[in-house]
Amino acid sequence: MSQLSPEPTSQPSTVIPGAAAAGNRLPNLVVAIVAALLGVVLFLGLRTEPNSNILERLARDSVPLDQAIVNGKPTVLEFYADWCTSCQAMASDLRELKQDYGDRVNFSMLNVDNTKWLPEILSYRVDGIPHFVFLNAQGQELAQAIGEQPKSIMAANLAALADGTAILPYAKVNEGQTSEFDAPLSGDSAQKSAATDPRSHGASVAN
Repeated sequence: MSQLSPEPTSQPSTVIPGAAAAGNRLPNLVVAIVAALLGVVLFLGLRTEPNSNILERLARDSVPLDQAIVNGKPTVLEFYADWCTSCQAMASDLRELKQDYGDRVNFSMLNVDNTKWLPEILSYRVDGIPHFVFLNAQGQELAQAIGEQPKSIMAANLAALADGTAILPYAKVNEGQTSEFDAPLSGDSAQKSAATDPRSHGASVAN
C-alpha cells in the first residue's frame, strides 16, 4: 500500500508594511514635482518676456484718448515710441501698475511717431520720452513725470489720482533718464525720428 505524500503547503506571501502605500505615493510625488517645475518655467517665462513685447502689448491694450476723456475716470497719458529704450525699461513696472489701477484709471499711450498726436505733443511740450501726464476725471492736468520713474513714485501718483486727490504727491518729476525726441514740425515724422539715435539718452529738461 503506497503512502500518500502530503500536499505541499503554500507559503504565505511576504508583505512589506507600507510598500503598497509607498507605491501609490510615488506617482503622486512625480506629478507634484512635474507640476512645480512647470510652474517655475511658466513664471520665469513671464518674467523674462522682452520689454519691447510688453510695451507693444500695453500700447495695443491702452484706452484710446477720445474714450479716456469722456468716460469719467482720471487718466495717465504716456508719450512713447517703439524704439524708446527708456519706455521699454519701464514697461514691466507699468504692466503691474495697470493691473493694480487699471479699473480706476485710464492708461492711454500716444506714439510720438504718429503725427496724429502732434497737437498733444506740442501742448505738453514733449521733448523726451517717456513723458507722463496725469489728468483728473475732467481732463485737467494735475502732474507730469518725465523720463524713467521708480515704480514707487508712479504708484503714489496713481493712487492719489484714483482717489480723486487734487494735488498729486509728485506733481513735477523730471529727473529720470529719457530717450531724446524732437517734436515733428512737418508731416514727415519718420524722417525726424530717424535723425535721432533711438538708443541715445539725455538728461531730462524741465518744461
